[in-house]
Amino acid sequence: MRFWTTITLILVLSVAGLTYEIAAGRVLAPFFGTSLVTWTAVIATVLAGFSLGSALGGLVAERERHAAVRSVRAALVATAVLMALSPAVLGLLYAGGARGTGGMLFTVFVAFFPASVLVTIPSPFLAKLAVEARPGREGSSLGLVLAAGSLGAIVGAILAGFVTLPLVGSAATFAGCGAVVLLCTPFIRSRAPGARGDADAADGTLAAIVPAGLVVAASLTGGSVCQYESGLSCIDVLRTGTAVHLYSDRTAQAAERIVQTDEQADALPELVLPYTQWLWARMDRDLGPAPSVLFIGGGGYTLPTKLLASRSSAQAVAVEIDPLVTSVVQQHLPMAAAMIERTGFEATREGREEGRLGIVHEDGRVYINETDRRFDAVVMDAFSSGSVPAHLATVETYERLKVIVAGPVYVNLIDAPDGPLARGIHAILSDLYPHVEAVQGPVSDRGRANILLAASPTPLAPPDAMPNGYEPASITPGRAFTDDLGWVGHR
Repeated sequence: MRFWTTITLILVLSVAGLTYEIAAGRVLAPFFGTSLVTWTAVIATVLAGFSLGSALGGLVAERERHAAVRSVRAALVATAVLMALSPAVLGLLYAGGARGTGGMLFTVFVAFFPASVLVTIPSPFLAKLAVEARPGREGSSLGLVLAAGSLGAIVGAILAGFVTLPLVGSAATFAGCGAVVLLCTPFIRSRAPGARGDADAADGTLAAIVPAGLVVAASLTGGSVCQYESGLSCIDVLRTGTAVHLYSDRTAQAAERIVQTDEQADALPELVLPYTQWLWARMDRDLGPAPSVLFIGGGGYTLPTKLLASRSSAQAVAVEIDPLVTSVVQQHLPMAAAMIERTGFEATREGREEGRLGIVHEDGRVYINETDRRFDAVVMDAFSSGSVPAHLATVETYERLKVIVAGPVYVNLIDAPDGPLARGIHAILSDLYPHVEAVQGPVSDRGRANILLAASPTPLAPPDAMPNGYEPASITPGRAFTDDLGWVGHR
């Protein structure tokens, strides 16, 4: 094998390995959420696989050349199949009852560890060939081997995060990783191209590549794990009864009542989800006739739509990190889509006014830190899977909000009753505001509920009514999260 062939193979396999690792973290989100714990599990598992694969690959590299080639080719074929089938394995384990932190750890290990081991087995063999290919230049050869591995890791991370996951989705990304690994297999040779021994080995490899390629191609027939997918969101839209529901990573994000008659179309938008009903009752009671409200987390744009439809002089800015969410809302939630069409505009941090509903597609914390606008109230309703992103649940975030927001702060959380997230946010608000109110919705079979908080510099009058199943919540004192020591996320 030529020196630069071995270097190229090392680089390509490193690209596939890191792309696979990033995709593993993304595809896990609809089943177990996105948190520090899930990402730690994925990274640790895949790196453990890489480590074991390197050790086993070193033993393979010491074998007789033909035996080593056969083992490396077999590892690549198996890698391709396992990479392509990883999402299916993940779904089967989840359907089989894998839940909680233990279920997540087991699922990550079974779904992603084997391929991580196998994809690394060829690297020591290729490194040995590269060093042997240039006698007297072993140092520079080894340096190029290490550089190719590192460069491939960089390219793989960028490719997954900026290209394949946002553009083609996770299922196609896994299949693509498998296809790339499979295409590397014929380049692993023990003799010069065309030699008799190499031809025999090529025939054996072809016999394995063809069925493996069919498995990789078949993995695409299962489709994506959700209807709409980007690098940030995995979105499903479901119509149930008289409402259409929007789910992100299998967590309910928004719902809108389906308009049946012209008379209904002319009525004010009806909020479907109970937590939005409570937030609106609170806002309707607290805010004046012409408020300017900041929404961190666009979701289904149902609350901004309700606000603008109910108060003709109101203004809103919705900060939604993922443009795909806005696009899905425009396709499937008619009232919110109509409001965006009538008065929505791409807002700037400086407050350039072109309509009543400013839409900002960026991270909520970045907008909070950098905007020059001032608001009368803010609704914190940003979620990553089933939990609040850690950088939006800190003292520093709410201290900055107090600078740009003159009135109430409304917060939606999903947590266990009196859970650590609720206690941490309640502690932050209690330190910053003299008046804090908390209510709790029904507890799900997973032991979690919507915890809603309202904090204000002035007394909060009780709303006229609360949604069914909601009641005042008692939250014990907790540790206020900071940027340095923050929230780790739900499992």
